[in-house]
Amino acid sequence: MRSHMVTVNGIRMHYRRGGEGPPVVLLHGWPQTSFCWHKIFGPLAENYTVIAPDLRGYGLTDKPRDGYDKRTMAADVSALVHELGFDSVSVVGHDRGGRVAHRWALDRPDEVRLLAVLDIIPTREMWHRLNSELARGYWHWLFHLQPDLPELLAGQNIAAYLGYFFERWTYQRQGLDAADTYIRAFSRPGALRAGFDDYRASFPDDAAHDDADAGRKLAMPVLALWGSAGLLGRLPALEIWRDYAEDVDGAGLEECGHFLAEEQPAALLDRLGPFLLKQ
Repeated sequence: MRSHMVTVNGIRMHYRRGGEGPPVVLLHGWPQTSFCWHKIFGPLAENYTVIAPDLRGYGLTDKPRDGYDKRTMAADVSALVHELGFDSVSVVGHDRGGRVAHRWALDRPDEVRLLAVLDIIPTREMWHRLNSELARGYWHWLFHLQPDLPELLAGQNIAAYLGYFFERWTYQRQGLDAADTYIRAFSRPGALRAGFDDYRASFPDDAAHDDADAGRKLAMPVLALWGSAGLLGRLPALEIWRDYAEDVDGAGLEECGHFLAEEQPAALLDRLGPFLLKQ
């Protein structure tokens, strides 16, 4: 994974690139960086040009005070792939990166050939389904929406705060061997605030954009994967995605929590391999 910096859409964006062939873009989630793909990057790069950016506010990418709505974050990545000379790509998005990827596919469907979403359901659907059981599992969504308080409390012990999620969200805990890398990344100036701003953009911006697209289905093939032992394993994720896309396949990965690319990289590659051949 070779590391690069480029200025796109008004920010300096860090990305990792490797391999040759059809382009595949990997979008990480919270609380991680583009390093989360390190176990599958090499195998994918044997057949594809793999591009893994740090999203706006994350890792080594700039951390401005605005632009964390998913439309702007998707525009960042769109500008990156055009800067690299590609008109259309296949996209794999995990967690918050999956939400950026979904918005990218809605706003610029000609740029997204294939879309794989890892351990998420659409954001609008999640808010509509947020009953008492889901709220207990996804309490951090509501906490991260609050102004200033998350930074104040989590900033007292970043390792402990992030460590809570690394412990609770994994099944194969030994697989998440890069936790210290993420803790260092979120200890950078502005990084905690930027990560929380990603969530704060849910209202009003992301919600307004999602409401405007209610009922609209994606036309490109979609692969939905999730950890069967994680929180999403309690939901009918595949059926939910079929309300948002015309051509959907997917499955849960057994003995896997939230972090698919690190907990079960081989199983993830087994699913991604045939899917990416569709492009």
